[in-house]
Amino acid sequence: MAAKEPQCPPPPFDKGPEMALSSLFNHSRVSEFILLGITNRSELRIPLFILFLLIYAISLVGNLGLIAVIKRDSRLHTPMYFFLSSLAIVDVNYSSAITPKILMDLLSERKSIEYFSCVIQLFICIICGSTECLLLAVMAYDRYVAVCNPLRYSTVMSKKMCVWLVAGSYVLGILYSSLHTVFTFMLSFCGPNVINHYFCDIPPLLQLSCSNTHTNEIVIFVQVSINCVGTTMVILISYVCILVTVLKVRSAESRRKAFSTCTSHLTVVSLFYGTSFFMYLRPSSKYSLEQDKVASLFYTVVIPMLNPLIYSLRNKDVKEAFRRHCNSKTWL
Repeated sequence: MAAKEPQCPPPPFDKGPEMALSSLFNHSRVSEFILLGITNRSELRIPLFILFLLIYAISLVGNLGLIAVIKRDSRLHTPMYFFLSSLAIVDVNYSSAITPKILMDLLSERKSIEYFSCVIQLFICIICGSTECLLLAVMAYDRYVAVCNPLRYSTVMSKKMCVWLVAGSYVLGILYSSLHTVFTFMLSFCGPNVINHYFCDIPPLLQLSCSNTHTNEIVIFVQVSINCVGTTMVILISYVCILVTVLKVRSAESRRKAFSTCTSHLTVVSLFYGTSFFMYLRPSSKYSLEQDKVASLFYTVVIPMLNPLIYSLRNKDVKEAFRRHCNSKTWL
């Protein structure tokens, strides 16, 4: 997207210390934003409401159920499932930051969101998206150690190391989100205040700003390149090493077992990274808010629902753990 020249100067900062947070963000004449939402066709609102309510329910039940079964079953207290439960927590927060607002707007005539609610929503969404990228890379590294260095697995992937990897993913996610949120909302929004989207995302907000957005676009491209491309390289290198190691194994059953531990993760990686690259790394000349909506729906609403299903349906250990706890009724 092309950078815009400033159309109106931002108002001066309030000097009072009690207004520090407001001074940091509120450079605009806009007190709220109007979201155009997913559709403006009234006949589709109720069917879409039912669809997204169902998706949200499946997402919550699937992810929370996965977290519960991993916590309850001692056989799943391994690094792989620790990372998987961390990913499920991110997915719960991701879908909860987006889907309830979609449901509300589908039943409302006026789809508005307050300025600072928009700030908070954007902040949470970037944390979840960035952290999910990092966790997927951590999970790929875990599979690499398990397949390529099985004798050193318990030493390399110690409990302390696992905690540090997950904590580091969250910390970096918070840092990335803080950077983008501050840069985005230090821009001036002089009006109009209509966002052609169903939630507060960076690209449509940049299109509304009356400030020069060139610096923001550079920051987005650099950060997304570092985060997405960096984690993608970790994942690719890990799986190349896994493939080379597995192909050296003579037993067909051992090869099948090694591959089966990786297919679920590869499926999730393909879905998440495919939409992420499409969203943020395509040329600005190809940018379309309508395409943006579809891609955003996929990784903010659909993928959090699919992740627990993919890991549950394709993972023998998880399915057996679910079966044991359903039969013994030991959820509480």
